Amino acid sequence: MNGVELRNVTKAYAGLTVMENINLQIADGDFLVLLGPSGCGKSTLLNMIAGLEPTTGGSIHINGRDVTGLEPDERDIAMVFQSYALYPTMSVRRNIGFGLKMRGMAKGEIEKRVAEVGELLQITPLLDRKPSQLSGGQQQRVAIGRALVREPSVFLFDEPLSNLDAKLRADMRIELKRLHERLGRTIVYVTHDQIEAMTLATKVVVLDKGSIQQVDTPENVYRRPANRFVASFVGAPTMNFIDGKLTHDGDDIVFDSGSGCLPLINVPAEIRDLIGRPMTLGARPEHMVFDDAGISSRVLLAEPTGPDQYVRLAVAGSELTARSGPEQIFKSGSDARILVDGARMTLFDPQSGQALLGA
Repeated sequence: MNGVELRNVTKAYAGLTVMENINLQIADGDFLVLLGPSGCGKSTLLNMIAGLEPTTGGSIHINGRDVTGLEPDERDIAMVFQSYALYPTMSVRRNIGFGLKMRGMAKGEIEKRVAEVGELLQITPLLDRKPSQLSGGQQQRVAIGRALVREPSVFLFDEPLSNLDAKLRADMRIELKRLHERLGRTIVYVTHDQIEAMTLATKVVVLDKGSIQQVDTPENVYRRPANRFVASFVGAPTMNFIDGKLTHDGDDIVFDSGSGCLPLINVPAEIRDLIGRPMTLGARPEHMVFDDAGISSRVLLAEPTGPDQYVRLAVAGSELTARSGPEQIFKSGSDARILVDGARMTLFDPQSGQALLGA
């Protein structure tokens, strides 16, 4: 297959296995983001794809070719690092073209490619400057240009925006998105930033402790988490979790935490098979609904964010966060009534953490 495929990839250091039997297919043209907390193995996985770290077991295939034992420059990939690694004494033009020169490419072809990349990244006026004369965002464009000029089939990015301030990160996300749409090449991108993952990816791989937790579209990772780890890691504020069980309240189905019963609306029919079973209810702040039919709760704190506000509540023996529009006024210590949109909640097994029912 075209794209990238990992088959039973294992990595061990000094006999300690940190990743085991990783299987992953990255389709040609995908923008796949490896997402997870620090130390989860995402950079290790990227470095094995790049050939910067050897695999302990398994194989890596790029465009149908087994590259497991090949050097990085034999894999038809280009990598952009967190540090820009630009040569300080060289101009932007020479930095971008240096790799091609080392490969023995003709001067005319190098100049042509550098000019094309300069135009694509809108850095043509900067080509004769030195790196010290560039902003952080401009240096990042040069680092990306150095990868683009090689015309590889796969681009690898290792947290490339982490050294930029918030405004530049937002700008560069837009640039990377446009670049992918124009080139249509396969991109494998490492980040711990959820916003980057959600805005850039066509597919997200969530990793934890060296294991793949979920591979899916950004929307499904957010709306249909495979387990409690994914649900808690993706999203800010994090998903609310309440332990208890589903039970009947007359004709209605409610969630009984043992300290109170949380009303549910829009309850899916398949939920009835889970009534009485111990479980964990997961509901994101926007899935909590302020309604007079809800359970009484005490407002602990309201945090305005501009277009919305997040309200921290003490309810049914738990502290939960609900999202509301800015027009409602919540005072600490006041009463608010809350319920859960059952069509959008996720139910988890309390032991394994695996999703039983998702939105």
